[in-house]
Amino acid sequence: MKNTIKSGLLGVAIGDALGVPVEFKTRDNLKQNPVTDMLKFMCWNQPRGTFSDDSSLAFCTAESLCRGFDIEDMAQTFVKWMVEGYWGAHYKVFDIGGTTKHSLLRVVKGESAEFSGNFFDEDNGNGSLMRILPLVFYLQKEKDIEIIYRKVKAVSSITHAHFRSVFACFIYVLYCLEILKDKDKFEAYKDMKVVLSKFLEDKKYNPAEIQLFDRILKYDMLYVESEIQSSGYVLHSLEASFWCFLNADSYEETVLRAVNLGGDTDTTAAIAGGLAGIYYGLDNILEKWIEHLVRVNDIKDLAERLADNLNKNI
Repeated sequence: MKNTIKSGLLGVAIGDALGVPVEFKTRDNLKQNPVTDMLKFMCWNQPRGTFSDDSSLAFCTAESLCRGFDIEDMAQTFVKWMVEGYWGAHYKVFDIGGTTKHSLLRVVKGESAEFSGNFFDEDNGNGSLMRILPLVFYLQKEKDIEIIYRKVKAVSSITHAHFRSVFACFIYVLYCLEILKDKDKFEAYKDMKVVLSKFLEDKKYNPAEIQLFDRILKYDMLYVESEIQSSGYVLHSLEASFWCFLNADSYEETVLRAVNLGGDTDTTAAIAGGLAGIYYGLDNILEKWIEHLVRVNDIKDLAERLADNLNKNI
């Protein structure tokens, strides 16, 4: 478990760091100048190996889970990042999503994490999906899917409370949980869809919302690249990360494919990198990328502490 948590957290951060320098570049531009290695400066003028808010908030999630499941504590940990740069690559914030910022400002003003998240249609950016991976490890032994959904909903809703964002996180978590059963990634994908279908049988969610996920839940992500979008919209991020992961044969290929889709490069690669990290393991991540990663020893230490705390509670 310890190595899986480590490869998951490093998987997120390295994908993120690969994408940071070319964030917002178009796919056409990256076809002319594809990313093949870890770059520096460029978009955010950050040193090589710098991760963004995607990883910082994932690490804050993991840090909070070291103390148990408490969304108030988790929200305060997010605020500590926003205000003090806690778990920032260089102990400062250089990027924050609008929905995340507005939600955390409510927490600063004393609002409970239960009610802090934005919940309108336009609040469906990828800001909760990018940080959800550590919750997978906390839920690994949980058998009750209703509890899994409730906890995913609670964690997403600290910032992103709309059903679409919650459901995207839920699908991602379920897929990761199937992967952690040592299944082939295609078998895990198929089994995730079966589990989700059963879960939905007695639910009365808005059918129009569920239908938005048809490309993921009814098909096998066998799309050509031009059919995959890579904006900051949560549905695009979920589809793109699954597509990159299912159409690649290694961690390296997964994250480089994600970055070179263009658009929200760091987040697509962080989300896809989390999947690839837990599936392929530490040995499949290039050593030079691990060495270049900022705060790598802190990240490894966090993985160890999370594993130790989760083992105590099993």
